[in-house]
Amino acid sequence: MSKRDWLKTLGWTEDHTTEIRNTAYAYIRQGKYDTALPFFEALVVLDPNNSYDVQMLGALYVQTNQPEKAIKYLNRALQFDAEHGPTLLNMTKAFFMSGRIDEGLRLAKLLQNDADPYIAGNAAALILCYS
Repeated sequence: MSKRDWLKTLGWTEDHTTEIRNTAYAYIRQGKYDTALPFFEALVVLDPNNSYDVQMLGALYVQTNQPEKAIKYLNRALQFDAEHGPTLLNMTKAFFMSGRIDEGLRLAKLLQNDADPYIAGNAAALILCYS
């Protein structure tokens, strides 16, 4: 059985998913991660190949303390771009949250040399916390 193309079934265009994404992002900016989460869950069902939505879903699972779900979606996001710094940083956090300290430290040590000072600084801080 093939997967259903929900966008086609619903007759939706990119404008529809953009509106959902913008609404979800507005909640994220307000720190309402639990409210934004179902929006991104729906977006990933509507378009499972949208790397941004998959990555954001993983990040929201980190923010809502659901590390195993986060790891699942962050792994999917890394299939689109294996070197995406924010996704790797969220994966590091998810590893630590789930008790996978060695994996978290290994990834954090790589990220502490990232060209982006935000990624590098957060990685260094995580290393200090978990070493």
